[in-house]
Amino acid sequence: MLRMKRITESYDMKVFTDSGEYFGDVEECILATNKVFGWRVKSTKNSFLNKILGSAKGVIVPHQLVKSIGDIMIISKSAVPSYNPEEEMDE
Repeated sequence: MLRMKRITESYDMKVFTDSGEYFGDVEECILATNKVFGWRVKSTKNSFLNKILGSAKGVIVPHQLVKSIGDIMIISKSAVPSYNPEEEMDE
């Protein structure tokens, strides 16, 4: 059964990748002509996004990459910017 939710219910919702990594928190929904265009996800202290972006505040995740929204939001791993820990060690 399809359950309807208000967009405001998704604010501050935890976002995880489909591989189980904590990505960040939903900060805002971006609407375009009465459709959800994307989600602004803020980087939090212990998030995977914080490790990748460092000082950046967050990213915009296109709605096409959202797999599920319930108690948490699950996004596709392809939404995650590329990250190679070996590059960080070389610098």
